[in-house]
Amino acid sequence: MKQRIYETIESIKPADQQVLEKARKRQETLAKPPGSLGLLEEQSIRIAGMTGKVTNSIDRGCVAVFCADNGVAEEGVASAPQSVTMAQTVNFTRRVTGVGALAKCFDSELLIVDMGVKDPIPKELYVSKPLEDTHKILDRRIRPQTGQTGNIAKEDAMSRDEMFQAMTAGIEAANAIYAKGFSIMGVGEMGIGNTTTSAALLSAITGESADVTVGRGGGVNDAGFLRKKEIVNQVSRAYRQQGGILNSSRNQTARQRCDSMFQALSEMGGFDIAAMAGAYLGAASKRLPVVIDGYISVVAALVASVIQPKAADYMIASHKSFERGYSLAVKVLGLQPFMALEMRLGEGSGCPIAFEIIRGACDVMANMATFEEAAINDGYLEEIRSQEKYQR
Repeated sequence: MKQRIYETIESIKPADQQVLEKARKRQETLAKPPGSLGLLEEQSIRIAGMTGKVTNSIDRGCVAVFCADNGVAEEGVASAPQSVTMAQTVNFTRRVTGVGALAKCFDSELLIVDMGVKDPIPKELYVSKPLEDTHKILDRRIRPQTGQTGNIAKEDAMSRDEMFQAMTAGIEAANAIYAKGFSIMGVGEMGIGNTTTSAALLSAITGESADVTVGRGGGVNDAGFLRKKEIVNQVSRAYRQQGGILNSSRNQTARQRCDSMFQALSEMGGFDIAAMAGAYLGAASKRLPVVIDGYISVVAALVASVIQPKAADYMIASHKSFERGYSLAVKVLGLQPFMALEMRLGEGSGCPIAFEIIRGACDVMANMATFEEAAINDGYLEEIRSQEKYQR
């Protein structure tokens, strides 16, 4: 498993800069004032760099939803009981959750993966192969007897081997989505306690304290909120004292940087976050555009980008999560979300909406007439094009 992960990391190439430039030049020739379609233009250009084609068609998308419970929930840091993880994992199969309803609305697909749900799920709902039946659950449980990770307030979340196993499941999911011909994928999650593990990782990576990275998640009470910040500061302290993984790894080799990130992930992450990080790496290795959902999803994306910076070339930030810490994580990634809906549900719920916007952006690039094709003399735009505020 470890070897497969390193092979995936090493296989990732950066976005195609020549195609990016061709796509940018095509946008400049389309019959519209420069920059008038805003972030739609930028998305179509970035997609071109990912796929290596100037014009692209975004057909059906698939959201991989990784489900897992976290031992830290026993510290009272979550508002919901862990039974909700099991219930919602089952409800994904019925398409009656937030992401399920949106996926059904926009004709997107779901790949539901049990990475470590604590409460038992009926065995008849499991399948063994990705996308074998999208209304069932892929069984990739890391600890099938006990379910969840360790309580990070008292012990490591998982062993290195368990972390690699989880990351491999994420790579497998991305590979399956690519092999089935989906042109875009999204990454979501379900798991009680995972805003705590995400905040701990974000603090470890950036060096910021819990005051910056910890929010209330699903609505934890004041006592739980204070305990949550205490745990995040406790488990991330050694990394923060060194300025965070990003700062301390500047003079390290790529392998050393990976090892630092792997260590933090195994100490304070979750089976869901590890699988999500693997999914981002797997998508990048296939040049498959991958959409980030909310807070947990963006932290997993940041984990993947620390492991392999080129992976960020294939990530698309969908909506600006309402959860504290999201803005920091997406800024460090160097990405800009294009929706502001005050969402904080998780599950991958932002992805089906984002798929449709990205589809529109790519269709404009492919189907909008150029000035020449529309028989319009664009000379009147020269002054506008020379103004700095219109330059992207």
